[in-house]
Amino acid sequence: MYETKTIKEKMKLFTIISLPILITQVSLYLMNFFDTVMSGRAGAEDLAGVAIGSSLWVPIFTGINGILLAITPIIAQLTGAKANNEVPRKIQQGMYLATALAIIVILLGAIILNPILNAMELEHSVRHIAKFYLITLSTGIIPLFIFNTLRCFIDALGQTRISMIIILISLPLNLFFNYVFIFGKFGFPAYGGIGSGIATAMTYWIVCIIAIGIVKKIRPFQSFNVFSNWVKPVLAEWWEQLRIGIPIGFAIFFETSIFSAVTLLMSVYSTYTIAAHQAAMNFASLLYMIPLSVGMALTIAIGFEIGAKRYRDARTYGLIGISGGIFIALFNGVILLIFDDFVASLYNTNPEVIALTKQFIYFAIFYQLADAFGAPIQGALRGYKDVNITLIIAFVSFWIIGLPSGWVLANYTSLEPFGYWVGIIIGLSSGAIALLFRLLQLQRKHQQQASLSGLS
Repeated sequence: MYETKTIKEKMKLFTIISLPILITQVSLYLMNFFDTVMSGRAGAEDLAGVAIGSSLWVPIFTGINGILLAITPIIAQLTGAKANNEVPRKIQQGMYLATALAIIVILLGAIILNPILNAMELEHSVRHIAKFYLITLSTGIIPLFIFNTLRCFIDALGQTRISMIIILISLPLNLFFNYVFIFGKFGFPAYGGIGSGIATAMTYWIVCIIAIGIVKKIRPFQSFNVFSNWVKPVLAEWWEQLRIGIPIGFAIFFETSIFSAVTLLMSVYSTYTIAAHQAAMNFASLLYMIPLSVGMALTIAIGFEIGAKRYRDARTYGLIGISGGIFIALFNGVILLIFDDFVASLYNTNPEVIALTKQFIYFAIFYQLADAFGAPIQGALRGYKDVNITLIIAFVSFWIIGLPSGWVLANYTSLEPFGYWVGIIIGLSSGAIALLFRLLQLQRKHQQQASLSGLS
């Protein structure tokens, strides 16, 4: 990151930061995308099993990852304030915390996985696939969380291309592992959907090892000596990250868990309906990686400017990102509308599943419009380290407004499973509007403080 003077310079730097993040996020999501698509090719039961397993794993992963994301604004503000000497200690404590969180997730999963799956009305084969998909995937959780901490450090320095390169290397490996373990190639058994869990865990280990090597050997990361002069775990240091990260994590958890809750509530419908819902949600979520990347870039850019007390520049970056989010929302809607048949046929060859998937995609067009607007605003707020209000907004919009309205529409109108999607749209729209008001309020507050102190 570096200081910029004009809007043109800011747009150029923002593009340099955000484009690699976009490629990284899309590539990361493509792992889940190919898990789902390739599992669907193995059978509808495999697709449904991976859908159920993913619906349990994704909100937990994204919630914990939100805690790890706190490293980004922390490091961005430190570098903006030219306090580089404090960075190595923050990263080491972040890796300690990531490992501790991974162990907690694994232990909790060992206790509650069976009761949760047994409480669901699933076919035996679907339950079996979901269970062992999660068990095999769990063997890669510790390296995944360590990698995400190192990635946040890499990105906070504005070196987002490095993260992109790591993921671009790992994506074809993940595809290869999926091919081997899902379909049983090169002498291995055909594990079906469970094989995608094995493939994903192996990929997590690879990206972690690569990231460690880069931080140790390549500039500018090497100069921070992150892996030298190790300090002991300090709970007070963990708390600084948790104080920012927990609200971020819960806000993300409330958002992602509503989609998982909807999938679980849909377990009362047919396997074909579950598979179609998951297929439409999977592709819409892939498109969501675009505004999400804009939000992550805003966290870096705004965090850097806030650390340097350049509040007007931070506001300009916010305007650039949100404007991009609006354009992206319109573009994504057109993509979904034009290619609905093509998208539906990617996931399954069954005509009934394809027809249902196309119906879900029409609702996904409206759902992603609100999501693409709200994601950049969330990223901007994280750059300000303003996370507590975002948490409240996420909880109210998704769990007080979105899910209850979806349940009513699904159970008391002719919309049935599609009613849940309408509820999601209502929740996302409410949240995006509230987040916008919060950002405008925060920008006015900082501008007033800058005027009083004579800062820009």
